[in-house]
Amino acid sequence: MALKKYKPVTAGMRWRIGNAYAEITTNEPEKSLLEPMSKTAGRNAQGRRSMRYMGGGHKRKYRVVDFKRNKKDIAATVKTIEYDPNRSAFIALVEYTDGEKRYILAPQGLQVGATIISGDAVAPEIGNALQMKNMPLGTNVHNIEMQPNQGGKLARSAGASAQLNAKEEKYAVLKMPSGELRRILINCYATVGVVSNSDHNLQTMGKAGRNRWRGIRPRNRGVAMNPVDHPMGGGEGKASGGHPRSRTGKYAKGEITRKRGKASNKLILQRKNGKKLAK
Repeated sequence: MALKKYKPVTAGMRWRIGNAYAEITTNEPEKSLLEPMSKTAGRNAQGRRSMRYMGGGHKRKYRVVDFKRNKKDIAATVKTIEYDPNRSAFIALVEYTDGEKRYILAPQGLQVGATIISGDAVAPEIGNALQMKNMPLGTNVHNIEMQPNQGGKLARSAGASAQLNAKEEKYAVLKMPSGELRRILINCYATVGVVSNSDHNLQTMGKAGRNRWRGIRPRNRGVAMNPVDHPMGGGEGKASGGHPRSRTGKYAKGEITRKRGKASNKLILQRKNGKKLAK
């Protein structure tokens, strides 16, 4: 993707680095694949605030994305590459030979007019979905299933991909975007390629108002609060704080959050910090 640096014609544009949307081919989504979305503003079913710093934002409609890729051995043609307000990656509208239209996550390099297909014995080319047992080692994949026929769960955000490192009987060994080495059943489906919009993390909002358009309200620092409001609050001047933690006292750094004895521990060969788990 290409980034665009704006001229400082206003104070809010001075630091703005945005997406040039060079890959986007249309501004009109497919109406048959839209669903309404209602906002919660961080409130639960009782109307009480259960999540801070949420509210407002532009109205959105949900794009129904096909993560399962379960229309097997039927070719599809890429019609458009589109922006999706509900995710960091771009999406592609594909039309199958029988006339059905679906949205998929757009891989990097996928062009309008290209043909993609999913199936057990298709070629491992960009945009094709197939079982990992039929992929060559070293293939970059995204939208990876954790259980067969479950639909893709892993490596779905902008620029994400995992690399197929090895095949062990009924498991494939993947190097995840975090650096973790993990076993996944070898007959699970994955899509070949890297997710589009890889420079998403290099964008700069430029002004607070852009986050308000996204439904994000101002976030107050814990050290700026009173002791009654936050464990890191209080003190004279800036003499407060301590170990970074949440409002409930949970440490923000260094604490292990993964449950001990979790069943999937045996599938993890190496954590992202280099620590080896499986024997």
